[in-house]
Amino acid sequence: MVKQATLQFNKVPTVGDAKFALGNCNMQDKVTTSAWRGPVKQAVETTNAAEPTCIYLNLEDLKCFEAVERQYEHWGVIFHNSIAIQPSNSAFPTHSGLTVLMGAPKSGFLEATFLRPVNWVSAFVTSSQRLVLSAYDRDRQLLAQAVLPGANLANTDSAIPPNTLLSVTANNIYSVTFCAFDGQFTLDDFNFCF
Repeated sequence: MVKQATLQFNKVPTVGDAKFALGNCNMQDKVTTSAWRGPVKQAVETTNAAEPTCIYLNLEDLKCFEAVERQYEHWGVIFHNSIAIQPSNSAFPTHSGLTVLMGAPKSGFLEATFLRPVNWVSAFVTSSQRLVLSAYDRDRQLLAQAVLPGANLANTDSAIPPNTLLSVTANNIYSVTFCAFDGQFTLDDFNFCF
């Protein structure tokens, strides 16, 4: 069983930090959010602006086959080419809960744009083939990439387990893309840190 990342507020996380190893991923001091559309003023005011703040998206309030775009805008992220699904294909298991995100209507691609720059983005991914997570700055210049080298579908002979954690770290990330060229993939437990 994979745990989530432990994140301390006194520094921005890096991929190389041992605490982000797949076996040691217990995230604390995070904001867990659903797709509700209420005010977030209290949550924002209770965090210290000088300290990194991490947002963990709880996808469970999304309806199956709901197009996901601005549901999390008040938390600082807008999705493009994304739908919520509850996978019926056992090759695409969820990491937690029942709901995941999938690139659609254009298969094999999903983008997240941040309303203010972030420094770390992660998600658990299951893909039918090689998947690339790319981070970009305000001018769409590539900042960092993480690669799932091949398919990691459940119930296959893949050496990579399903729901593999991919993350990117860089200053001033304004958007990320997930791309599995002509493939299918799911994302679960989408996280980002300011």
